[in-house]
Amino acid sequence: MITKEDLLQWLEKIDKKLDREIKVVAVGGTAMTLSNLKESTRDVDFCVESKNLAEFKKLIKSDLFIVDLFQEGYIFSLQLPEDYLELAQDYDMDFKHLKLKILKIEDIILTKTARLNARDMEDIKILAKTKKIDLDFLKKRFANIYDSYAGREKDFKYHFNLVLKMFFS
Repeated sequence: MITKEDLLQWLEKIDKKLDREIKVVAVGGTAMTLSNLKESTRDVDFCVESKNLAEFKKLIKSDLFIVDLFQEGYIFSLQLPEDYLELAQDYDMDFKHLKLKILKIEDIILTKTARLNARDMEDIKILAKTKKIDLDFLKKRFANIYDSYAGREKDFKYHFNLVLKMFFS
């Protein structure tokens, strides 16, 4: 398992290799671990702008962690709205070139809802218990991205309604 300290040390090494700014958004369990909502994560998940993807891939070649990279807000089978990057929270670290952000909580819930395995359910439960979730925003966000879902839309809608009933009613 990968702890917050492991992640930050690894990111510091990456930052030292950079000669220009690269923005990355922590998603999923990585975002939750960096936000002290989970003790650790099984893998590392980042969303990177397409223009920086190849360079970032070269920098992270390592056998330390399993790293999943997504681009332009397309996370798993879900395309987040264009403002996902603006809404992501800046992570306060003294990196020279690496600009680290944390995906907005409601967007984390939506990406987990799209896949909705047992770990995702547990993570959503943690978020529902520990964070103030803007349900109106969450519902509007879902309506905004529903048609962009790459899987069966009916399944995504079913998952979303299940999450609302189980964790937010």
